[in-house]
Amino acid sequence: MPMNEAQLAEKWRERADRALAQWLPPETLNPARLHAAMRYAALDGGKRIRPLLVYAAGRACGVAAERLDAPAVAVELIHAYSLVHDDLPAMDDDDLRRGKPTVHRAFDEATAILAGDALQSLAFHVLARGLDPAIPDRQRLAMLDELALASGSRGMAGGQAMDLAATGKTPNIAELEDLHIHKTGALIRASVRLGALCRPDVDEPTLQRLDHFAKCIGLAFQIRDDILDVEGDAESLGKQPGVDQALGKATYPALLGLEDARREADNLYRDALASLEPLGEVADMLRWLGRYIVERSG
Repeated sequence: MPMNEAQLAEKWRERADRALAQWLPPETLNPARLHAAMRYAALDGGKRIRPLLVYAAGRACGVAAERLDAPAVAVELIHAYSLVHDDLPAMDDDDLRRGKPTVHRAFDEATAILAGDALQSLAFHVLARGLDPAIPDRQRLAMLDELALASGSRGMAGGQAMDLAATGKTPNIAELEDLHIHKTGALIRASVRLGALCRPDVDEPTLQRLDHFAKCIGLAFQIRDDILDVEGDAESLGKQPGVDQALGKATYPALLGLEDARREADNLYRDALASLEPLGEVADMLRWLGRYIVERSG
């Protein structure tokens, strides 16, 4: 009996978890405390949305799941590192992440910094060593470049810097969109593009359609996060709600109000779906993930 979308997503989550556990150094290997912190940060929790986007984009391009494990692991390691560092006292100073104490609380601040650094490095090791040999070298380099740009000052790290600079201020809608395109959207776009690039002969029009989908859904993801920070609860979110408001963060509900923020997320979702129309049924998992992202409660 064929699996529905939710069942397939759960199968991919389990697949990503197994691959993560295999690539992460064991706690028995020195430095044991660092490796324990890395595994604590990356395993046992998380929705795995970025790996799911890798698998779904690859599926839309006709790529088998086993050829997508390395990029799925790589993007989740980058995401895990970013959460460890975002939670630090110098950043958002959070005590709870994924329903358990943050890494700097469970271990210590220095170990958390090193764990984040090591998770980031491991992501590029996985992408360099774990890709299917059938993927041409030119495409492998493009994938490494994609992840590096999405993670650095022109992507996620730059977005975090912009977020810190905007704290306590009231940016206009264009500035807020630019901030979130970098902070959250860059890694989501990279996830989709890496999945597509696992097909050696993927064509540019398909890449452009998938990239537009990812750009729209990445921004919708952040808007939904902003909304959940206002009306979510700690049990569903796995972290304390209201943190953005308490820190004076720039958010869509703060700028537009809750209802207009919801409408903006819905508009982005519809725009994302429109970009997938030429791909037909092979993109159904991307459509399902898009709906999940804008409707999720945690």
